[in-house]
Amino acid sequence: MSSQQEKKQLDERAKKGETVVQGGTGGKSFEAQQHLAEGRSRGGNTRKEQLGTEGYQQMGRKGGTRTGKADDEDEGEEMDEPTSRTKT
Repeated sequence: MSSQQEKKQLDERAKKGETVVQGGTGGKSFEAQQHLAEGRSRGGNTRKEQLGTEGYQQMGRKGGTRTGKADDEDEGEEMDEPTSRTKT
C-alpha cells in the first residue's frame, strides 16, 4: 500500500471519529490528530523541563495535587477539598 493511500484511509477513519494517532484524541482529521499529538508531546516536555525530572515524576504519582510536600509527609492525610456552592 502506498503512503498516499494509507494517509487517505487514516483520514477517513479520523473523520468518522476514530483516533488514529496516539495522543491525537479529538482531531477531526489525520493531519489534525498529528498536530494535536505533537503539541501535547511538546507541552509535556516543556513542563518536564520546567519542573525537572524529579518534580515531573512526583506530579505524575500524585496526579498533580499537593506537590509542595514530600511523599512520606502526606501519607494518611486527607485533602481539604472545597465544596461547591450553589444558590437555592
